[in-house]
Amino acid sequence: KGVVIRVRGQVQGVGFRPFIWQLAQEFGLRGEVLNDPEGVLIRACGPGVEGFVAAIAARAPKLARVDAVEVAGHRFDVVPEGFTIAASQGRGADTRVVPDAATCADCVEEVFGDGRRRGYAFTNCTHCGPRFTILKGLPYDRAMTTMAGFALCPACRAEYENPADRRFHAQPVACPDCGPRLWYEGGPGEPIAAAVACLRAGGVVAVKGLGGFHLACDAANPAALALLRARKRRPVKPFALMGREADLAAVAVLEPATLALLGDPAAPVVLVPSRGVLPEAVAPGMADLGVMLPYTPLHHLLLEAFGGVLVMTSGNLSGEPQVIGNDEAREKLAGFADGFLCHDRDIARRLDDSVERAVPRMVLRRARGRVPGTLPLPPGFGAAQVLAVGGQMKAAICLVKNGQAMLSHHLGDLDDALTVEEFSRAIADCSALFDHRPEAVACDLHDGYRATREAEAMGLPVVKVQHHHAHLAACLGENLWPLEGGPVAGIVLDGLGLGADGTIWGGEVLLGDYRGGERVAHLRPAPLAGGDAASRQPWRNALVRLDQAGLAEAADRLFPGQPRGVLRAAVAAGVNAPMSSSAGRLFDAVA
Repeated sequence: KGVVIRVRGQVQGVGFRPFIWQLAQEFGLRGEVLNDPEGVLIRACGPGVEGFVAAIAARAPKLARVDAVEVAGHRFDVVPEGFTIAASQGRGADTRVVPDAATCADCVEEVFGDGRRRGYAFTNCTHCGPRFTILKGLPYDRAMTTMAGFALCPACRAEYENPADRRFHAQPVACPDCGPRLWYEGGPGEPIAAAVACLRAGGVVAVKGLGGFHLACDAANPAALALLRARKRRPVKPFALMGREADLAAVAVLEPATLALLGDPAAPVVLVPSRGVLPEAVAPGMADLGVMLPYTPLHHLLLEAFGGVLVMTSGNLSGEPQVIGNDEAREKLAGFADGFLCHDRDIARRLDDSVERAVPRMVLRRARGRVPGTLPLPPGFGAAQVLAVGGQMKAAICLVKNGQAMLSHHLGDLDDALTVEEFSRAIADCSALFDHRPEAVACDLHDGYRATREAEAMGLPVVKVQHHHAHLAACLGENLWPLEGGPVAGIVLDGLGLGADGTIWGGEVLLGDYRGGERVAHLRPAPLAGGDAASRQPWRNALVRLDQAGLAEAADRLFPGQPRGVLRAAVAAGVNAPMSSSAGRLFDAVA
């Protein structure tokens, strides 16, 4: 007699089977562990079963997320001789890919130690390293990643095949003898030292990371910051920063919750209060800084050698996605960078850095380290498979299946042709990863959105969802509000969204649930003078709001050089001046 144990959650591709194998040795169990389409399946017998079951969730690998451990009785026809890792079973088994993970403490210790991986910029193990950014196809094994061209040396092969080793079945495992190599373009010398010399001299270095190239410069050097802003034509948008913990603590306030989030395997950019010691050009007019810790061995080596805080901003042409290829970087970033820190491990898909807050806990941009991954939906959603394609700006997609939602990474604005390519690729990627066959596609009411047009071209039943009802329903789902939990009052404040009445909404109170909502109150509408131009030129919003309030003279004093008469005439005639209750445009007016 024994037990059969079903483990559900993020339990494939995270070292879960070798963890179970080691746990079984510890508790003296016999049996087997395997992957299948539902997660991990364990059949075990022995006197230590009870303690073994209790340890599964309590001691799981740090990249795992255990949603459930289900135990039932099981009778073995033949008592197993030992405990084995069995072959995966069923379609979809071994296909789950977890997010890229920051370098673990053991690998950092190796990089700065005296072993064979000392100074090696591509050190990783089962508990860390690239995942989604190297994946070319399924199933997830080395042959289907950008590591396929790097044949394992005997030493790495031995680690890869040993269940007791932390590199067991770690697909990107490598060492200096068999793995990717690093080089610097822009000057002679050892790559890290040459890049640091350029940075210390006030130059800009293009650094190839996990999901794309960054542009790096000395965050404490006003001249270097001014140079980068001039080259990127980015006068005020804040730069993200990377540094070791002690260096970041000198320039920003790092509370315990912030440190915990910075040290998360996702290694996001975290918004924190600035100490005001860095030049204003890092984040003009901002009280917060966006900071992150080094999350690859290359970053650790670079920051250790530099000894300070670096700007790490996305390497891209204005409006385009982040650059990922070496040749692409040479072509597109030559006007920005004085040197290139490159390597020959290809990036299979571009992923921006995630951006988050610790207090209150908030994901502002879901990207590297957070995708692909699933979120549980409230009970009652059933097995329906639906694809949702989002809106035009800050595009992302969502797939729903078996009570789980898989959110894609942040893709960007669908006005850009390269972002549209990424959008289509994300649908194909996520559908394959989730073994997803949608029965319907959900999209925004706005017929002009590229995502809406893509949805209508799929040949599936289309469900059009009002923009602000979608915000309300997403909030309910994130907080696991029951499907039959009754209506709620939702305060929905954003930029712009097409309303059910054909006007532009953005400052709404809705009364509703997952299935629908009634607009019961809203901000007083004001004209968007000039249409889209009102989003780019905030003075237009200030003028119409002041005019509404009977303060036209104040508007005249504030904006003497602007074409006020022409704008007011257009508003009065209703020419290119749609009415909107947008909270975002009201914020613009006050700003």
